Amino acid sequence: MDAQGTSPHFLYTDWSLTETQFDPTTQHQKETVFTIGNGYLETRGSFEEGYPGDWPATLINGVYDDVPIVHTELANCPDWLALAIAIDTESSTETLRERFRLDQGEILSYQRQLDLRQGLLDRLVRWRSPAGHTIDLHFQRFASLADRHWLAHSIELTPLNFQGSVEIQASINGYPENQGVMHWQWVNQGEMKHKGGRPQGVWLHLRTRSSGIDLGMASSIAVNGAQDPEIQFKGCEGHPTLAATFSVRPGQTVSLEKIVAVFTSRENSDPARAAREALQQQPSYSTLRSNHEAAWANIWQDCDISIEGDLKAQLAVRYSIFQLLASAPHEDERCSIPAKTLSGFGYRGHVFWDTELFILPGFLYTQPKIARNLLTYRYHTLSGSRRKARDNGYPGARLAWESADTGNEVTPRWLFLEESNGDPTRIWFGDRQLHISSDVAYAIWQYWQATGDDDWMQRYGAEIILDTAVFWGSRIEWDGKREIYEIRNVIGPDEDHQRVDNNAFTNRLVQWHLEKALATIEWLGRVAPERLAELESKLDLTPDRRDRWADMVRRLWIPYDPNSGLIEQFDGFFDLEDINLKDYEPRDRSMYSILGGVEGTSKRQVIKQPDVLMLLYVLRGSVNGDSSFNVAKPKNTLEYSRQVLEKNWNYYEPRTDHSYGSSLGPAIHAALACNLDKPAEAYEHFMRAAMVDIEDVRGNANDGIHAASAGALWQAVLFGFGGVRFERPTPDAPVQPVANPHLPPKWTRLKFKIQWRGASYDFDLQSQGARMNSDNTSKPKIRGVIFDLDGVLTDTAEFHYLGWQRVADEERIPFDRQANEAMRGLSRRDSLLKLLGDAIVSEEKMQEMMERKNRYYLELIGQMGAQHLLGGAGELLDELHSTGIKIAIGSASKNARVVIERLEIADRIEVIADGHSVTRSKPAPDLFLYAANELGLSPEECLVVEDAASGVEAALAAGMQAVGLGPSDRVGAAHVVLPNLEGVRWAELLAKLAPI
Repeated sequence: MDAQGTSPHFLYTDWSLTETQFDPTTQHQKETVFTIGNGYLETRGSFEEGYPGDWPATLINGVYDDVPIVHTELANCPDWLALAIAIDTESSTETLRERFRLDQGEILSYQRQLDLRQGLLDRLVRWRSPAGHTIDLHFQRFASLADRHWLAHSIELTPLNFQGSVEIQASINGYPENQGVMHWQWVNQGEMKHKGGRPQGVWLHLRTRSSGIDLGMASSIAVNGAQDPEIQFKGCEGHPTLAATFSVRPGQTVSLEKIVAVFTSRENSDPARAAREALQQQPSYSTLRSNHEAAWANIWQDCDISIEGDLKAQLAVRYSIFQLLASAPHEDERCSIPAKTLSGFGYRGHVFWDTELFILPGFLYTQPKIARNLLTYRYHTLSGSRRKARDNGYPGARLAWESADTGNEVTPRWLFLEESNGDPTRIWFGDRQLHISSDVAYAIWQYWQATGDDDWMQRYGAEIILDTAVFWGSRIEWDGKREIYEIRNVIGPDEDHQRVDNNAFTNRLVQWHLEKALATIEWLGRVAPERLAELESKLDLTPDRRDRWADMVRRLWIPYDPNSGLIEQFDGFFDLEDINLKDYEPRDRSMYSILGGVEGTSKRQVIKQPDVLMLLYVLRGSVNGDSSFNVAKPKNTLEYSRQVLEKNWNYYEPRTDHSYGSSLGPAIHAALACNLDKPAEAYEHFMRAAMVDIEDVRGNANDGIHAASAGALWQAVLFGFGGVRFERPTPDAPVQPVANPHLPPKWTRLKFKIQWRGASYDFDLQSQGARMNSDNTSKPKIRGVIFDLDGVLTDTAEFHYLGWQRVADEERIPFDRQANEAMRGLSRRDSLLKLLGDAIVSEEKMQEMMERKNRYYLELIGQMGAQHLLGGAGELLDELHSTGIKIAIGSASKNARVVIERLEIADRIEVIADGHSVTRSKPAPDLFLYAANELGLSPEECLVVEDAASGVEAALAAGMQAVGLGPSDRVGAAHVVLPNLEGVRWAELLAKLAPI
């Protein structure tokens, strides 16, 4: 069901966002909105054919280059989408060539749709040329989630009222720019040809000018639906091109599919060669797309949030999850998620605290491997953090406020801002915004608690926590008069007040940080004394240093009045001029701009984003002084409580610029409002965050996706409306997630999953009585498929039948195809017993008969080859293999290995469980349990594909899901019944299994 969005020309559905009319005035925002990616890279939604003033960009995570003023930025990579479409028509006097462009001619109809479920971007245009030639065009693109190095796009064109010829030039544009800055220098390029001399592809090799990162791209095209298309090499240096020319007539549809391989020297020493070699073995466009869709279906199993009753909120939440998954490093622990993802030039691709406090929780509880990668990035950049501390005169590690590839500080020191009247403005964030070191420590602790990943904590996390604590131990100052420790001259989360003393957020989080550093030392001493000794030596963790940390924990000043319950944002905040933000309404810009920049805001109690309230949000899940660690306890304890939250909400919420302050604020306010049982207020804040990019509510979506807002939106749903907390049901029970929902009035149902300590918890929250169903025994995601062989992947049943028929004839035993049907799926011995019926023969005779049948069978299968794979089997195996699903064979046959070799599928099979593997055959579960164990999976993570009743029974007995192939009277006990594997796609099969 479609619903009209409030943004002009947008339609929302559960899984798609559709633009129904092209508006050139919003093209940069829409380029951001229609960004696609796969975690390795992202591509903005600019048009393949180009448009005046567009900002095309493909940004690869970790590919940085230096640039004046902003230090370092992600380098815009070659445009792999570039297409030029020319229509040639002839009249009696001339040949007319017209180029397809939306700024020329007339757009008769237009639609651009982002399919979030499958990661596809489509655009349909009906265009009339200036000469009156009308043509339908359908563009599609995707960045493969199944294999991060593959990109693909296609175009289908159908002339409606003319005939002539069309030329499509498919290029790699090696001259990208970062809004005027060129980062790449040409190294080499070339052509690729098939053995017969036909053009196969083109390739390009570039290198960044400063950082020296090499990039290789190679592309090929395929034309379908045209008679004898001519394909030529064209282009110039830095712009290799394949041009396809073909004739068309009215109503004829021709498609061109372009596949691109991309590598960089970050993962391959010779990326240009790697791209060429990949292209020589490229899969088809349809195979790439099928694998890509299956990969998205797989990841949505864990990450989806289902909202019933509010279509707009549903779309916005899925859109935010999609954009975060598209930018997250699924396979790379040396990079993180920039503040604007990889979708635009805002913040130059720099990484902030946004990642750890706003973005990471959504991955921590759905994709913990990605969360681990994001945190390991901080470990790999420790050398830069240590340089920053040393350059500022401190020991230890001080994390950069803005980080890139090395961990060096890349925050610009000077910028030209609108309110500065053309003069450069000094930027203090890199000098004074120190809380990021404790933000990262906090995220590390949360990861460890949620996953129990002791190995990672020992190898990486502990060192980050401890070395940043070393920095804090020197940065904290002692006030002898008040006999307290304090932290002066900082910037807290609220950036409209700079260079303040004793920011409550910073001080309390540092206090927490030092407490957890001491706890980390105690834990290492118990479980990994050798690692502790190594870190004590490396980081100079002397007893005196630890004692000083303990004293700082006890006496670090927190500006909190327990009598009033109010926390002062920093020393002197309550003395600033108070103003009523309602007096400035209506407005279309931030209070920062209205009041004249930081000089104006620093004198007043106006807040850019939650600071004290952000602290209370962080503390909501923190128990001060975990009883499992014998460490120092603060004297001035500040903990989360409903009463403290309510007092500070009433004070700080009205003083916060929700509309035009920071995008980091609204979703956090939504979550906290839920804690205060203010669902209407929570929903207002929530939707302000939900539509920040889709409806450009802040007017700056041009610069890229608001990643922190997207991550905070996830938190608002689960920790706010879902009310998820991590608690012990009883004092002796382990911590687990529980929910106390606060659903908004529109929402009738909320469903999601959480990963906690290796278990999966399903939550199904409903508005009527707020009923909850959480189940930590819910079936895990399917990670392996076990195929029977005969009748599933190939039809050896006929060979088995002929072998048994020959033995039966020689022994004068009645036997026919109907009798053979009862032997389907059985072992050789059980089949022989069926054949013998009531006849009694010796064991020696039985062995001879089985060996004879096997000899006949081997003679028969000698003629087998890849052509004997059943329809759809090869395609499904390829799809599973490319998606990362483990594949096993579970066959009672003792000749399974021979058959697999004959079928030429051994390279896709990880485990073979056959008649040699177990004693008991089907319907006993032993064979499938053996296969699961060899795959390293639990039975619940496995799916069995069978064509025999005994096999389905065995799968169910093993605790696995089952797909039955064949008639229902034979395999009807399976969870899903299909006629065969013809046309079966993994994503669609998962969808059938999902409700079970």
